[in-house]
Amino acid sequence: MTIHPLRFITFEGGEGGGKSTQVRLLQERITALGYEVVVTREPGGSPRGEEIREFILSGRGKPYGPLAEAVLFSAARIDHLRETIVPALERGAFVLCDRFADSTRAYQGVLGDIDVEAINSLERVAVGQNKPSLTLIMDISPEAGLERANVRREQLGGAVDRFEGEGFEFHRKLRQAFLDIAKANPERCRVINAERSREAIAEDIWATVTKHFTLSGDA
Repeated sequence: MTIHPLRFITFEGGEGGGKSTQVRLLQERITALGYEVVVTREPGGSPRGEEIREFILSGRGKPYGPLAEAVLFSAARIDHLRETIVPALERGAFVLCDRFADSTRAYQGVLGDIDVEAINSLERVAVGQNKPSLTLIMDISPEAGLERANVRREQLGGAVDRFEGEGFEFHRKLRQAFLDIAKANPERCRVINAERSREAIAEDIWATVTKHFTLSGDA
């Protein structure tokens, strides 16, 4: 079922922008008002989506090229919407998603130099009318973002993923790609300065969300 996603919020941006932290903080504030909140991510968010996530982020999809990666992301997105996002929206829940279609547009479309019409076609097929009503773009310089990502990886003991391992110029262009997406979609996108303290960022996000949605304490 295709619906208008009134409570669908996505978080976008380059590496190290603090998306997962801000998703969690926003979840806590909305939940405190009595709303159901579903937190999810891309790629992933459903069993098949998580399988595709592991394949892509391991780097095994890179030899097939950006278009093949975009198709894989879209396949994961179709399952994610069907199994997780749309059912939650139909229940009236808020859905907070760490990355969505704008990431495919930025990473594979702009950085992978895929024709914009090809990206548009994939998005029409995978997403249809199930688009976010609010997208928060966590804007951070490549220098600061990669430093944060390195610290996080050292703390968690993880490996460099498919995209963190790209060069500095890649991440510079990636930042600009997200800013261009925000400029082209002012009714949906808000750019958040992610180089401040997490508390200051959270307050900015909360002010943006409460301006965009009508929230009450008796949900």
